[in-house]
Amino acid sequence: MTNTNRPNILMICTDQQRFDSLGCTGAVGAHTPNIDRLAETGARFSNCYVQNPICSPSRASLFTGMYTRNHGLWANGVSLPPYRKMFTRALADGGYDCGMIGKQHLSACEGWQTEARLDDGYRVFEWSHDAIHRSPQNAYLNWLAEHHPGVLAGIFPDEGHPSNAGAGNQAKDPTPMNTVPVEAHFSHWVAERSIDFIETQRNPAEPFFLLANFFDPHHPFGAPEEFRAKIDASKIPPPKRQEGELAEKPARQTAYSEKSYAGAAPGFVDYTDEEIIELRANYYAMIALVDHEVGRILDALDAAGQTENTLIVFTSDHGEMLGDHSQLLKGPMLYDACTRVPLILNWPGVIDGGTVHDALVQWIDLSATYLDAAQCPPLPAGQGRSLLPFAKGEPVADWRDFALCEYRDSGHPGVEPVNTTMLRRDAWKLIVWHGDGSGARPMDGELYNLDDDPDEFENLFHRPEHIATRRRMKAELLDVIAATDDLSAERLGCD
Repeated sequence: MTNTNRPNILMICTDQQRFDSLGCTGAVGAHTPNIDRLAETGARFSNCYVQNPICSPSRASLFTGMYTRNHGLWANGVSLPPYRKMFTRALADGGYDCGMIGKQHLSACEGWQTEARLDDGYRVFEWSHDAIHRSPQNAYLNWLAEHHPGVLAGIFPDEGHPSNAGAGNQAKDPTPMNTVPVEAHFSHWVAERSIDFIETQRNPAEPFFLLANFFDPHHPFGAPEEFRAKIDASKIPPPKRQEGELAEKPARQTAYSEKSYAGAAPGFVDYTDEEIIELRANYYAMIALVDHEVGRILDALDAAGQTENTLIVFTSDHGEMLGDHSQLLKGPMLYDACTRVPLILNWPGVIDGGTVHDALVQWIDLSATYLDAAQCPPLPAGQGRSLLPFAKGEPVADWRDFALCEYRDSGHPGVEPVNTTMLRRDAWKLIVWHGDGSGARPMDGELYNLDDDPDEFENLFHRPEHIATRRRMKAELLDVIAATDDLSAERLGCD
């Protein structure tokens, strides 16, 4: 019998996975049977946008339900202010047993630092940013030390210096981080610990929330041989790009094609066509590995008799350019490749299976969805809305008709600031490349009609016949920003 009263919630989150990288989204060459099964028996949202195309700011929007400029974590290396309440805290206060395995990334964790624990409501917290951040609290490295000491020594061949510590290593020289044996891989560890939570660690007297945070398919790109073998590189389509298209795009895009991710990694121009295809094949191999481990988690959930009363969510924190528009990795580019992510909701007996919803939804909606399912009050400052009515096939009134993404100098420090803002409304997408306010660096932008140009090749921003649309979208963007300011502070008076 299906119990629809306060379900368990299992959130499976990957890192840097594009919206179009699954078999169920039409990805040619992808191998994702387990995730596809979730879509076949659940609801898929085809137009889910994140609020920032970089890890930490995007994840902060997930946990707080707030837009980037409101929650205060605007870049990697910045920590979420401690006064921002997270949905996990609200779930714990509402009687949920909460666990987290893997990458959280709500605090600075560079070099030898360790991500600080917030008062986040987790009873089980097994943190590891990735394999290269060596610290006594890196649960993955501690697990390797116990179960696979030889692999750990391969990752750290000399004292204190990881062999794979460069963001620039993308395909030409795969690193130990992603090419270790499957049984010692970070993704395998996430599944192992998630299975242990389901089987032995959870409190059976309470519903649980479990966040399984995979690092894959984040760069550096590489995968164990058996999963690379599942991907036929000859079937991988080339990047979506046109010769000469960057001439009509903001100049920064040309610069980023030469040096990726705020100048921290090699650019698209450093790769041959064959190397780009191999990079893409490695990316899909990493996703195939994640899919395999997701299957193991789902099997454990089923064996524990918990599937029927569990809301399962699969998603990712942002996308990856993967050579599209002559770009790699992430950064200020607000193409769909970076800002649009997969989103699947599965809840047997409650959510209609095999449905696809094309409404504009956002990552801030997930916290509201979880609290709605758990019958907990919404976050006081939350700006999202529950997606359950969509997923259940119920009528949804007055749903917002826009998606907003804000990049605020969110890349590596020490480079010239870049600030971009995206508004998607109906078929139109406006991206503003903000100036510096002095006029020394003027505003530039992009404008696309996604009905006519779904691949975002033709920038209409400067074309005379589209000036009226550009002006209208810029005015609408100002209205959206004003309407989405954080006004949650209690007004006490003193008129």
